[in-house]
Amino acid sequence: MLFLLLFELSIIFGFLLDLLFADPAKLPHPVVIIGKGITVLEKGLRKAFPKSPSGERAAGRLMAGIIVVVTYIVTMGLCLIAWMVHPVLFLLLHTLWCWQAIAVRGLAKEAKNVYSFLSPECDIEGARKAVSRIVGRDTQELTAEGVTKAAVETVAESFSDGVAVPFFYMMIGGAPLALTYKAINTMDSMVGYKNEQYINFGRGPAHLDDLAGLIPSRLAALMWIAAAGMMEHSARNAWRIWRRDNRNHPSPNSAQTESACAGALGVQLAGPAYYFGELYNKPTIGDKTRVIEPEDILRTNRMMYAASLIALLLTMAVSATLIIAAV
Repeated sequence: MLFLLLFELSIIFGFLLDLLFADPAKLPHPVVIIGKGITVLEKGLRKAFPKSPSGERAAGRLMAGIIVVVTYIVTMGLCLIAWMVHPVLFLLLHTLWCWQAIAVRGLAKEAKNVYSFLSPECDIEGARKAVSRIVGRDTQELTAEGVTKAAVETVAESFSDGVAVPFFYMMIGGAPLALTYKAINTMDSMVGYKNEQYINFGRGPAHLDDLAGLIPSRLAALMWIAAAGMMEHSARNAWRIWRRDNRNHPSPNSAQTESACAGALGVQLAGPAYYFGELYNKPTIGDKTRVIEPEDILRTNRMMYAASLIALLLTMAVSATLIIAAV
């Protein structure tokens, strides 16, 4: 029962630390270490495997396997060692990694920074620069409406990758499994592009990321719908648009929370966008019942906070049940 208590406390403490401090720049982060490992492995495996489509795909799959196995073994091993040394050391380590596995405050802070350039007076250049920190698309030509849409889409989509999915894996495997998911997601963000350089090498990591998020991203959408009702938005319309538009994205997971958010706000998101100078004609998500406005960024932040609280409570309840059942 001591383990259960410390396990639950570490999740709560990690969540609270994220709300208070986000990700301090000076604190070493596992994702940074993982990212360096991905870079080194990519360089070495590209040299070791044939420079052919099949060779690159094999190299990418091997890299994905190595990163996943090493991340889980190292983090789980250190947690076990900490527990054997002293339960308080385990609490401290597990709290730290729970904190670093989720990103609530940092995401909301970056989005609010975008809002500050749009309201009350519109500094479009500042807004474009601010939103470029959190989106992958080209931002140089975005209008104020385009910047607002980009910020709202990012908060909604990133709630899944940065909050709900890590909580899902934390629930069933603690911080080690949550950080292993973060490793998968980091690989996808680094090599999962469908361009000439990564179309083959990044295929395995990208598919692994899709698979890892398949179930929890849909749970994240349900959390967002519940949060919409809590924040006095239309949960019914969030549900309707989610059911209709949750596949309106090349990724099977990315439109899940984005569609729920569009329905809750009654706005239209997504649509054509430029990436690296090339236009991608992505389908729209939601109905344009009104024009999106800067205040929608703040509304989206509030729904994200509410959905994060739901994710925390569900994680605690289910993880406690699983541990008790195992005992």
